[in-house]
Amino acid sequence: QVQLVESGGGLVQAGESLRLSCAASGSISGIVDMHWYRQAPGKQRELVASISSGGSTYYADSVKGRFAISRDNAKNTVYLQMNNLKPEETAVYYCRYYSDFDVSLGDYWGQGTQVTVSS
Repeated sequence: QVQLVESGGGLVQAGESLRLSCAASGSISGIVDMHWYRQAPGKQRELVASISSGGSTYYADSVKGRFAISRDNAKNTVYLQMNNLKPEETAVYYCRYYSDFDVSLGDYWGQGTQVTVSS
């Protein structure tokens, strides 16, 4: 089992920044990919960013150039630096532990952290 705990959410004004953290514990594999998703009210959950164990990254087009995902394998923690936030990015942000190249590693989600961006 793997437990994921997100933190760092909050209320900010448009244009400001937040840094989210996701701490993993339990039977962790160092080779797993880590992801950040978000779900706004009334909308489907969407992938925001991903990072492989080797540091390769993926970003949704809507966040490229403003968000940065990183990981500290020694601390079993993944981060999402979010800059120049927009009101439409108000959502619950979730961390996910999953690799499609090896589903036997498991598929785990955190409880989410609320990000609210006021205009």
